[in-house]
Amino acid sequence: MGIQNDIVKFNVGGRIFQTTATTLANAGRDSYFGALFDDNWDLQQQPNNRQEFFIDRNPNCFAVLLDLLRTGDLYIPYNVPERLLYKEAMFYGLIDHVRSAKWGSFDGNRLKLSKSVTGQAPGDGTAIRAGPDGGCCVAHGSMVHVFDWMLEEHPPINLDYQRVNDIGWVNAEHVLISACEKLGRGDGGMGLFSSSTGDLKYKFNVVHDNQVKSYTAGALSFSPDYKIFASCKGRSNEYGIGVWDQVTGKQMDFFYESPGWSLGDADKLQWLNASKCLLVATLFPRKDNCYISLLDFREKRMVWSWSDIGAPFTVDEKRVRDAIAMEECNSVCVVNEYEDLGFIDLRISGGSVRWSSRSRLMKGKMPDEPCYPKLALHNGQLFSSMNDCISVFCGPDWVLTSRLRRSYGGSICDFSIGGDRLFALHSEENVFDIWETPPPVM
Repeated sequence: MGIQNDIVKFNVGGRIFQTTATTLANAGRDSYFGALFDDNWDLQQQPNNRQEFFIDRNPNCFAVLLDLLRTGDLYIPYNVPERLLYKEAMFYGLIDHVRSAKWGSFDGNRLKLSKSVTGQAPGDGTAIRAGPDGGCCVAHGSMVHVFDWMLEEHPPINLDYQRVNDIGWVNAEHVLISACEKLGRGDGGMGLFSSSTGDLKYKFNVVHDNQVKSYTAGALSFSPDYKIFASCKGRSNEYGIGVWDQVTGKQMDFFYESPGWSLGDADKLQWLNASKCLLVATLFPRKDNCYISLLDFREKRMVWSWSDIGAPFTVDEKRVRDAIAMEECNSVCVVNEYEDLGFIDLRISGGSVRWSSRSRLMKGKMPDEPCYPKLALHNGQLFSSMNDCISVFCGPDWVLTSRLRRSYGGSICDFSIGGDRLFALHSEENVFDIWETPPPVM
């Protein structure tokens, strides 16, 4: 590359800055400064032979961002509001530089509590989902509160007393909400909403026998080829997993529930990229028994299944509360109410659970209002919530390596990882915590 060391002068809001082309090139091709260079990274000639570039922006923030390009370190003076700096960084296309300087790569064993957010809510928390850009959305009853990556709250989404079952980010601009059918009105199902305004873009219909049906939508999942999967429960034969095109909103397929099996009431869906299958888990207490299966929509069949029907339950091996597929290990990880981890071999349909109690955190009496544990897999690390704590497991044997705990707000009812953050939603108060990984100490 032909990066030059030419001196470049800027007039930012009336304040003069001088730097080099080499420093500006550190911003990258997609930044505001990338347009100043040609394809060979040579500084382009300015029109009319101007000696400086004028930018009508905040000079104090520009100084901070310029030093970030020079040194790779982020220092925010007391007179520079952090939110303003982030907005200026977005204007210059430097937000990724700011994030990487402020937060290191996500590591569950190094997470630190950075902030807790409280607000108004009509009821206990239902679900929290991390956004692709570091924001999140939180469901409380029929309300969904949306926060951007700066944790500024957008207009809430109100479903008029239809209980929200699940939420998912389609992209940074849109969220998908699944809700219960409202009897007598034909409302319910799924809708695509603007994350910034809360406006409904369109609803996703279920069509059966060429008729549009009212239905309750439950767990959600997405595939890389822009498909949306949702568990569906109608009033007659519309029980199963629906598939929609993410771009057009049109129904593409429907996997009907097999006799004696439970798909329409699923608690969790997970798309598996390697096998091109969908994991469907219906768990206790939604059903008296637990059902976990892999569905292949190409062949329209269930290619793997497991159920606890007929399995003996002891004090140490209670019902499965959550499940997550781990394709690299050829297994499904499950967890019970004591946070004991169990593993089911994906190569053997209907196999038994290999339980491990070494991770148990609960001893003796259960809390008055316990929350069922949840599982997540991220960057090769396994996460499990239990009451007010999230445990991190690593290595081939999934050894407990660290715990995240903050007691205020009651037990953790849900958590989600995305955008280099872990969000934990508490059950008793409208509060969620943000955990981030600090940059490594040089």
